[in-house]
Amino acid sequence: MASRYVYAEVVLNCREEWETMIDITVLPLFLVTVVFLAISPGPDLLLISTYSSMHGFRSGILVSVGILVAGVIQTVLVAFGLGTLLQAMPPLAMVIKSVGALYLAWLGVILLRGWMKNKTSVPGDSETAPPSAGALIRRGLFNNLMNPKALLFFSMFLPQFVSAQQDWTSQILMLGILLSSVVFCINIGFVFSFSRLGALLGQKLRLGRHIDGLLGVIFLGLAARLATSK
Repeated sequence: MASRYVYAEVVLNCREEWETMIDITVLPLFLVTVVFLAISPGPDLLLISTYSSMHGFRSGILVSVGILVAGVIQTVLVAFGLGTLLQAMPPLAMVIKSVGALYLAWLGVILLRGWMKNKTSVPGDSETAPPSAGALIRRGLFNNLMNPKALLFFSMFLPQFVSAQQDWTSQILMLGILLSSVVFCINIGFVFSFSRLGALLGQKLRLGRHIDGLLGVIFLGLAARLATSK
């Protein structure tokens, strides 16, 4: 019986600490908005669906981990004012966008070169090995992190749910981490669905050695999209 009272007291204390860090009345609207944002098509979802369908569940999860890390980094940057700095200094955002576009284009060229090399390999060797875990995480990370629009979105979206009665920085950190966690959970659902779909279609289409070529075109497309976005 005493243990129940202790448990209830711990839960009450945790709730009180949560309420001092964030206004829980805004959470329902915040979570609904985040869900709709997470399921809307975009570069991250394109990357997740591509790697999941072509290289399987593990690859999709690792790309999603990279996107999650990028979200946490952006949250910290917004909490300490970099998002506001980007709004005040458009040239800085342009530099970040240019570096990101060059990185994606470089990945696309590397993949296309690998595809061209595989075209001249032994015909029986049709399976392309997936990238390493570190490479997959980095691709998810930089695809998101090197797009200044994502950081600007964080800096404009999160403050809408901040209460003037609580500490601003703590609320931004909590909301950003919550946003990234919800998106990560939804991405896992996408990874599972696309990996199953890829396994089904892969047996019929037999993409084999052409996977790198498709990924190369996708990365070049992402680079062009980022470079030309306003």
